[in-house]
Amino acid sequence: MNSVEAAKTPEQIQRIEYALADGHGQVYADIWKVGINLALRISDLLSLRYDQVAGDKLELVEGKTRKRRVIRINAAARAVIDRRRWEHPDHVYLFQGESNRARALGKPPSRSMVARVFKEVGERRSIGLKLGTHSMRKTRGWAMHNAGKSIELICMTLNHSSPAVTMSYLGITQEEVHALADEFCL
Repeated sequence: MNSVEAAKTPEQIQRIEYALADGHGQVYADIWKVGINLALRISDLLSLRYDQVAGDKLELVEGKTRKRRVIRINAAARAVIDRRRWEHPDHVYLFQGESNRARALGKPPSRSMVARVFKEVGERRSIGLKLGTHSMRKTRGWAMHNAGKSIELICMTLNHSSPAVTMSYLGITQEEVHALADEFCL
């Protein structure tokens, strides 16, 4: 799998959202916004249906792990979900497409299409990141790590199998661990 980057500042996150909406349509900006707030894998995110959302909770069985999860929906994700439901009351899927072809199929954009769109936006000079569909989860994990949340808590949020996986995911290197030896001379 090709490595992708996280957006690491609120300004980057906002620029990406605007670029997606402006260049590719609101559905892609909404995928980004909900994706960074729920930290779901892209296959699970695109398959979300309105009937899975109850109040401030989302219930699903993850495609990769087959684990049942209940996820709390924060205010940012809730605002997008409520707006999309109001704008498209006949849709079954949260990210059901609006193009003629997508409307006829009644399906969300494909994972590969979202990946292409994210890649193109990331390559823009104003963004300058290696973006992919996994960038949303990495952005969420990075924001939590940067705010001082424990690796174990981030691991649980991302539903990783171990903290070691999360550390690798966040790009924490052995060099960074070695640098702590001099920083914490007690």
